Amino acid sequence: MDEKPLVNIFWFRRDLRLQDNAGLYHALSSRLPVLPLFIYDKNILSQLPDRDDARVTFIHRTLNQLNENLKTVHSSLLIKHNPPVQAFHQLLTEFNVQEVFANEDYEPYARIRDSEVESILQEQNIPFKRFKDHVIFEKNEVAKDSGQPYTVYTPYKKRWMDLLQPSLHFKPYPNSKHFQNFYRHHYGNSFSLADLGFTESKIPLPEKSYRPVLANYANTRDYPAIEGTSKIGIHLRFGTISVRELAAGANLHSSVWLSELIWREFYSMILWNFPESATRSFKKEYENIRWRNNEEEFAAWCEGRTGYPIVDAGMRQLNQTGWMHNRVRMIVASFLCKHLLIDWRWGEAYFARKLLDYDMASNVGGWQWAAGTGNDAAPYFRIFNPDLQTKKFDPELVYIKKWVPEFADPFKYPSPIVDHRFARQRALETYKAGLQDLRF
Repeated sequence: MDEKPLVNIFWFRRDLRLQDNAGLYHALSSRLPVLPLFIYDKNILSQLPDRDDARVTFIHRTLNQLNENLKTVHSSLLIKHNPPVQAFHQLLTEFNVQEVFANEDYEPYARIRDSEVESILQEQNIPFKRFKDHVIFEKNEVAKDSGQPYTVYTPYKKRWMDLLQPSLHFKPYPNSKHFQNFYRHHYGNSFSLADLGFTESKIPLPEKSYRPVLANYANTRDYPAIEGTSKIGIHLRFGTISVRELAAGANLHSSVWLSELIWREFYSMILWNFPESATRSFKKEYENIRWRNNEEEFAAWCEGRTGYPIVDAGMRQLNQTGWMHNRVRMIVASFLCKHLLIDWRWGEAYFARKLLDYDMASNVGGWQWAAGTGNDAAPYFRIFNPDLQTKKFDPELVYIKKWVPEFADPFKYPSPIVDHRFARQRALETYKAGLQDLRF
């Protein structure tokens, strides 16, 4: 019987690149050939409601490109389509695995998954080594003097900046120096989208271009009619570009863009320390709000037919492209929670379904910010006025006319689903009553 190949494994997850990859660097620096692994996680794929989910298309294309790159060093990805626990049971029968390397993933499901895989490996005395790669500072690296996590962004950002050493924290990992250490083998087992139960998405996927917007980002980022944001989120989400590269560029060219990256790390830290916030209000007292949760109004919001053109434009942009301008994300989220009094979790789930750049920590954090239930010093009575937001950020209606062309025709465009002044007062009374109910 053939002896099983002696290897270390590097498990690709949210880090789909060969260059400047922390966990991969450490794996390649070890003493054994490194088998590159990717697992199409059935636990995740089975939860996706859309068979043409653009993120699956993106991952599939990215893995094909990774494989082409690996061919140049006489290697290739081993790809599994299983729940990770089953995949590792198989791997341990196929290979003599000495160590498994990966980069940390901070979401609640990922932590459970990694714990289960680690238990299997421990039974065989195989170390499971995980590294920081997805963020500049992780977990509790940025904390109060007491060791407690920050729960407000501004002091967190100040400490983050105080701790930052660009020459250390932005330094790329020189992975290519060790590419000869990949396990040399060609696997012809790559899965087609049909094999995975999916079809090719028709949504255009964003390029990895961000530098052109940095110089003027602070002045253009709030105007949805202007191409003033990077749309780099999907590449950051799946790690096709290094956060160290992005943060270094931001540090040099745009302090505002760097602040956005720090927001991302703040929300990652919050989700790590308070994993229950993925499904429950961070401010516990807000769990008592009596949401209306009208399903017809929710459908109108989802489909972009609320009668508020800036809201409808944003939702149509999301539905058609898998992306929505950041300023408009705040507007549509505030509208759902405050104007319609629909639970922020409904909106968060819809964004999770549609956004190419969906990241649980940032999405949950953003939605809780909009609902007033999360990490925010502002009180619950901040309620965006969609008309004022339009006048301020789309004064010529360029964005609205692009996505809601029938807006100019009163016979085609619906009347507002709710009056703003009425909705504002109703929201204030509902929030106040919910908070009072908790006290007595």
